[in-house]
Amino acid sequence: MSDDRKNQILSAIIEHFVQTAEPVGSKTIILTYNFKVSPATVRNDMADLEEAGLIMQPHTSAGRVPTDKGYRLYVDELADFSMAQTLAHKTLDSLLHQHRSENAKQRVHEAVALLSQASPNMAFATIPDNNRTFFMGFSKMLRQPEFMDAPLKASQVMEVIEDQSHFLSSLGKIEVDSEPKILIGEENALQGIESCSIILTHYTYDGYEGIIGILGPKRMPYAYNTAVLTQVRDLLEAKQI
Repeated sequence: MSDDRKNQILSAIIEHFVQTAEPVGSKTIILTYNFKVSPATVRNDMADLEEAGLIMQPHTSAGRVPTDKGYRLYVDELADFSMAQTLAHKTLDSLLHQHRSENAKQRVHEAVALLSQASPNMAFATIPDNNRTFFMGFSKMLRQPEFMDAPLKASQVMEVIEDQSHFLSSLGKIEVDSEPKILIGEENALQGIESCSIILTHYTYDGYEGIIGILGPKRMPYAYNTAVLTQVRDLLEAKQI
């Protein structure tokens, strides 16, 4: 048995056992790791590895598992630490991105909640790394006289807001920057809710960008809403929320 093949089979047994916690047989070795030899050859090589004390058979007619000696040889001579470092870096990058994304979403949710509490109208924001919009205060807005006295108007507003893709695409047509933009009635790009006004501004949080704003009937406190929106956006960007 060549040392190269012996090392390859031992590595395959250890790596498969690490992943599955199941004893490894010759058929698994061949099918999973594409050894270009017969099952009988692999069985013979595994018998030699067992004789060398590198693997063992925990049960009769079972596959093999590594021994301490086998693990030691693998760690000292066979394990690809360079490839493992690359894999670890890739895994951690993915997890860090996920953590940053989830943290940003949570902070934006909290900013919208704060904005909704401070304003008599509905607050919303586009969510980082996600094709969605988060709303709060919708029921509060519908209790405004404009909607209480006009159920059809309230229904139209509800339909527009519930259609996430339409709402997002409509927002995408509006040029929004750090200076709050006030769109009154028919000035807004959201077809079907010309009865409403909308105030928008751009936010950046930890590398993520989006829009945060207030939507309500045209009878809204424009100056106050603009001021509170700006201050909540600043708190969000300063990571004070």
